Amino acid sequence: MSTDTSTAEMPEAAVAPPPAPASDTKRRPQGHRRLLTRRDRLTLGLMAGVPTILHIALVWVTALASVALAFTTWDGIGFDSIKWVGLQNFRELFTQNPQFWPAVQHNVIWFVVLILIPTPLGLFLAVQLDKKIRFSRVYQTAFFLPVVVSMACIGFVWQLVYNPDTGLINSLIGANKPGHYIDWIGDPDLNLWAILIAASWRHTGYMMILYLAGLKGVDPSLREASSLDGANEWQTFKNVIFPTLRPTNTIVLVVTIIESLRAFDLVYVFNGGAQGTELLSILVTDNIIGESSRIGYGSAIAVVLLLISLVVIIPYLVSTFRKERRA
Repeated sequence: MSTDTSTAEMPEAAVAPPPAPASDTKRRPQGHRRLLTRRDRLTLGLMAGVPTILHIALVWVTALASVALAFTTWDGIGFDSIKWVGLQNFRELFTQNPQFWPAVQHNVIWFVVLILIPTPLGLFLAVQLDKKIRFSRVYQTAFFLPVVVSMACIGFVWQLVYNPDTGLINSLIGANKPGHYIDWIGDPDLNLWAILIAASWRHTGYMMILYLAGLKGVDPSLREASSLDGANEWQTFKNVIFPTLRPTNTIVLVVTIIESLRAFDLVYVFNGGAQGTELLSILVTDNIIGESSRIGYGSAIAVVLLLISLVVIIPYLVSTFRKERRA
């Protein structure tokens, strides 16, 4: 009996699971493992914190300070000389400054010229370069080169072109002789238009790149369907391609408005914004760092320029955010 009982219990002992390894019985660590060391966190904090602090200090603090100073008078010497005057700077600006409304008019003219001349020309160049002609890369570089050059350098180059004695234009038309000089920079009836030609030369390349990027996003099947319907090249562009460039046209409009409002470098290099080339940005500079040093008054002009810019920028941002939400 004892033998049978032992033999009957042996299969049960064989079926029993083996004992767990000693390594599995150890207690596993709780929580997640830190992937960043203290040095990594310090480095990331500096990389994100320092630019943020500089941005706040140089952009937001200065902008808010300019808005606050617009309601004061200050000569820039000591903070004790700051005096609150309310809306006096704005009343003087709108009613007593003979340069303010001509400057506004010149900024409007600047926008109209940029939207009517270099913008269509940039679109034309983009359409031609989109046809994948030979040396298209070379042409793109040549037309876009003025955009990457600083406005100060462009101003110096065009000063040589407009020079009354040795300038290219006067030499070509024979106006570089005594008694026949054409002063493109000093004549109040000509200097603004001369500067606008230089600005349009640069702006054309900018518009070309924007429209070329928009044309690259057009679906090729739309062109093929238009050609199958018997439309010629102009009809395809007018009825098919140009309507698809609506987002690009919005960007072009906003960029052109901003360019016309912040125009400064080119005019300042030419003649300092005098003799018929007054702009709002020039008035801000002359009042803040000029001989009079009326920082409060110059800040009031800057606030007006800021409000005009916001009228354009805010609707653009609202429409952009709405499109992103719909998408």
